[in-house]
Amino acid sequence: MTDPSASLSFFARFWLAWLCFWRCLVSREFAQAVLPTSRAYDAGQLKELPAGAGAPPPPVKGPVVQATAVPAAPPPPEREHASALSLLAMLQREGRFLDFVQENVAAFPDADVGAAARIVHEGCRKVVHQYLTLEPVLPQGEGDKVTVPDGFNAQRIRLTGNVAGQPPYGGTLRHHGWVTTEVKFPSVSPAMEPRVLAPAEVELP
Repeated sequence: MTDPSASLSFFARFWLAWLCFWRCLVSREFAQAVLPTSRAYDAGQLKELPAGAGAPPPPVKGPVVQATAVPAAPPPPEREHASALSLLAMLQREGRFLDFVQENVAAFPDADVGAAARIVHEGCRKVVHQYLTLEPVLPQGEGDKVTVPDGFNAQRIRLTGNVAGQPPYGGTLRHHGWVTTEVKFPSVSPAMEPRVLAPAEVELP
């Protein structure tokens, strides 16, 4: 390309140098705009610049290291599973669920276990109905004859017994399954410690 300075006389270049000198002193923006061109001149790349374009970045000495994005650190397990821990805390608060499963009930009479199970059942059922909407996977009743079609969803229907051949299959429904259609868990506050499922209770005199 043609060097734009070739059409400038000595006096024109002198006047331009004078202007650039003072403008670089008084204007940071002007100096920053001129600096890439000055670096290109020092690197012998001035003629490679298109008219009106800035200079290419200065050559990097040594091996070029490509910057890679640093993946965000995963949250700790208690934060990642905060919703599940919150559900356990609610089951404990309403139905003493953790107290029940942590207790060795083998040494208790069946009547005592049944009475405790009734309390646990009532509280846990309240939590499930409050925060989850459940529906059966299959509408038929247990013991009914059902047909499993070709291309069935193996996550929704599990085959048991003598599984052979190709679908469709005919069999007896042993359990209708459950699927969650709505989840209404409250958000877990960052100020709460999710690992604490039930605080220790201390009664003062």
